[in-house]
Amino acid sequence: MTVLILAAGYATRLYPLTLNKPKPLLPVGGKPILEHIFERIGRLGRVNRCFIVTNQKFFGNFKEWAEKYEFKAPIEVINDETTTNENRLGAIRDIEFVIKKKNIDDGLLVIGGDNLFEFDLKAFTEFAKAREPNSSLALFDIKDIQKANIYGVAKIDSSGKVVDFKEKSTAPESTLIATCVYYFPKEKLKLIPEYISLGNGHDAPGNYIKWLSEKGEMYGFVFKEAWYDIGDLESLKEANRKYGNEKT
Repeated sequence: MTVLILAAGYATRLYPLTLNKPKPLLPVGGKPILEHIFERIGRLGRVNRCFIVTNQKFFGNFKEWAEKYEFKAPIEVINDETTTNENRLGAIRDIEFVIKKKNIDDGLLVIGGDNLFEFDLKAFTEFAKAREPNSSLALFDIKDIQKANIYGVAKIDSSGKVVDFKEKSTAPESTLIATCVYYFPKEKLKLIPEYISLGNGHDAPGNYIKWLSEKGEMYGFVFKEAWYDIGDLESLKEANRKYGNEKT
């Protein structure tokens, strides 16, 4: 299995904290968000390769971090060569970029670099592998319809199959929201360029998830543990309070 961390955003909502430091390297509980993620990855079974895709602006920051961080599998930082928030590739095209550049041909675990979560990644990947060749994503019950409307919202059947998905719906019918944790088996990697070639949106991963679910090829793993989407200063402060460090 290959792991890909999405870290090519510019995090403009967190300025000035992210003017010169990428969001995944901001400290939460005394260490970078990225290290919390890799601690979870480290509890998986065999991981062949780990990639972090970022942009030209923050490439050096991630390279410096990766050279110092000790991990059981090689971590390679990939520059998507974008330079501003305006010319960024977007999450889906970044995934496609790395698949092509590194010739990925095995199962791909994709995680957003600003995702702070406490569920067991091994349980998620076991769930996903049991449903191959279909893809899977991690879902969190936010338990609040009003809060759900800023996320991708899923409805699943008794088997866990996603039967409906709406990205940032104004009238969500569920409180199950998509986190940026996905598993794509090797048989489905070719669907990403197909999706892009059809002229679909290439930034919000939820649009791709909706497309996959309409093809009947997506399952949802529902977890109950804590999850934080570090999107703005308030969510960063909340995560730091949870992890015992009030400083941001």
